[in-house]
Amino acid sequence: MNLPKVITDLIKAQNEFDAVAYANLFSETAEVFDEGKTHKGRPEIERWIDHSNKNYQSTMKPLGYTENGTTSILTAECSGAFPGSPITLNFHFDIIDGQVQQLKVTDYTKFQ
Repeated sequence: MNLPKVITDLIKAQNEFDAVAYANLFSETAEVFDEGKTHKGRPEIERWIDHSNKNYQSTMKPLGYTENGTTSILTAECSGAFPGSPITLNFHFDIIDGQVQQLKVTDYTKFQ
């Protein structure tokens, strides 16, 4: 699967539970939408992913990828310490100049 470097780096950071490296892939003004909450800016995104890593220890295995301009969707199997693991999620990215501007995480089954 041919993924942009920023997404490959994000998967690596997630699978290594490296919240700092993960957050640094986002722009200073980026937003993340996950589990009904919005996280704005790199410091808040770092706190969100660090908390998620500590609670869920989730790893990602890419299953599919589509791209349309600056918008792309990564479908990944996520495994970790949470009910129903593993699950398949869609990661909707807006990427500009090699940085994530926006990420929205959705349940794969809701979009089939």
